[in-house]
Amino acid sequence: MGREWLFSLIPLTIGVLSLAFGIYGMRYARSLRRHGVDARARIVRHEVSRSDEGTTFYTPVAAWTDRNGRACEHTSRFGRGKVASAFRVGADVTVRYDPHKPDRFEIRGWDIKWMDLSATVLGSIFTAGTVGVLLVRLLTL
Repeated sequence: MGREWLFSLIPLTIGVLSLAFGIYGMRYARSLRRHGVDARARIVRHEVSRSDEGTTFYTPVAAWTDRNGRACEHTSRFGRGKVASAFRVGADVTVRYDPHKPDRFEIRGWDIKWMDLSATVLGSIFTAGTVGVLLVRLLTL
């Protein structure tokens, strides 16, 4: 079989990482749906980052007071290339947060629910496809 099988580690690694990211995100969202608490929040700033290709991403930071009266200020999981007026600095938004760990939260309308699902589906396809090809290669030696 030689060393060419090593190249199959690339799609396998991509698949496993995507699958892990997607499953984590889906469990995170499910936990917030079941145990989360809604609160009114304000976007206080955007953290700006740039990709290696030069694309700029804006990730909102939301501030709110939890149900115990503690001030919370946390950065969203997702950044975007553009900021809609509903999420500009100073905008009032609704967050859903875990009352035991307020840094686990989502900004309603900003966080991308389909991103976790698509990562899970693509990760499953890459992983299953690569494992299938490797099994066929092993069985036909």
